[in-house]
Amino acid sequence: MRAALWLLALFGIAAAVALFAGNNHGTVTVFWPPWRVDLSLNLTLLILLGAFGLLHVALRALSALFSLPRQARQWRLQQKERSLHAALLDALAQQLAGRFSRSRKAAQAALLQEQALAALDARLPQAQQIRVLSHLLAAESAQALQDRGARDAHLQQALSESADRGVLASPETREGVQLRAARWALDDRDAPAALARLEELPQGAQRRTLALRLRLKAARQDGRTQEALETARLLAKHRAFSDAAAQSIIRGLATELLSGAHDPTQLLRAWGELEGEEREMPEVAIHAAQRMVALRGDLTLARAWLLPVWDRMIEQPRSLHESLRVKLVRALEAGLDSVDADWLARIESAQRNNPRDANLQYLAGMACMKRQLWGKSQQLLTHAGLALQDPVLHRRAWQALAELAEARDDSEQASAAWKRAAQIETP
Repeated sequence: MRAALWLLALFGIAAAVALFAGNNHGTVTVFWPPWRVDLSLNLTLLILLGAFGLLHVALRALSALFSLPRQARQWRLQQKERSLHAALLDALAQQLAGRFSRSRKAAQAALLQEQALAALDARLPQAQQIRVLSHLLAAESAQALQDRGARDAHLQQALSESADRGVLASPETREGVQLRAARWALDDRDAPAALARLEELPQGAQRRTLALRLRLKAARQDGRTQEALETARLLAKHRAFSDAAAQSIIRGLATELLSGAHDPTQLLRAWGELEGEEREMPEVAIHAAQRMVALRGDLTLARAWLLPVWDRMIEQPRSLHESLRVKLVRALEAGLDSVDADWLARIESAQRNNPRDANLQYLAGMACMKRQLWGKSQQLLTHAGLALQDPVLHRRAWQALAELAEARDDSEQASAAWKRAAQIETP
């Protein structure tokens, strides 16, 4: 459509020129004493048009001639800028390929190219980021080469360059440098320095997944269990780990926090710092009860911590692994001397409902032994001693049977029970 319109326009112009030039009898007379020149108006117009075109071409030629030095300088700057970006990309590619010496040389070459451009008064809009990234790549390569002196020098240069809050400055650039510095401190096993680097980040940047991962590692490395646990909770909420991995990490940190208690008061404080879901974890509750027994604290409170785990084991027997069932039985056994009637009823009811469960038989038998119900205790422990898989409980069952036999003055059965207990190898 556009071509057709142009064609029609050309036809119209041609027709107008033909009408004007064909019937134009005007003349132009130029007097240049002693001469006189008569020219037709059409020729005069053609001469003027030709002169205008010639003048235009001459001016364009002069402009191109005078702009040659500027174009030559611009071409040289363009070549240097291309070399700069090529060196920066080469530094990144060499680092990804594990050629750290070449990567550092390429990063230094990029810095030299940028300095050369600055000396020629050619300021790139992204010059600051280029300098920071070049120093960062050089520092990363120096870290891989175990050249900590060069790494620290380039790191300080990157930090000082990124500290400039210019119009084109990017805060993410400085945050990236600080995160890398924290990672290097972790690699050097300097957890306090890593945490200090992370504290320098803005509040929003501190809650990013990468920063939280680094904080978790630094806190665990520095022995700050409570801080590590809080960080792991945030990472779990951000879904930085799978559900199984998050539970494993939180469970380990909660157990470590409880292990750090050295008296019942500290243990209660540590237990109070745990969330409800963490307290319901069988491993955490059992470990807390074991710590309370080891610290000679309130055993009634320890049994209250174990009650959710006990109910879960009774209602859903397959929900707990055999090792956890054994640990639960051990934890409850440690407090049988002060067990109340409610817990005795729970143990007896659970054993009656699961008569083939050797762990429950053992626990009920030990409870009857504490209550001096010798006959029932012997019966339960005898059945348990034949079916227990855990070597520690197995040996304790036969030791208890030996003690019961000695209490009845039955030396033959006592000797046989002690012999059976001695033959069981415990880890």
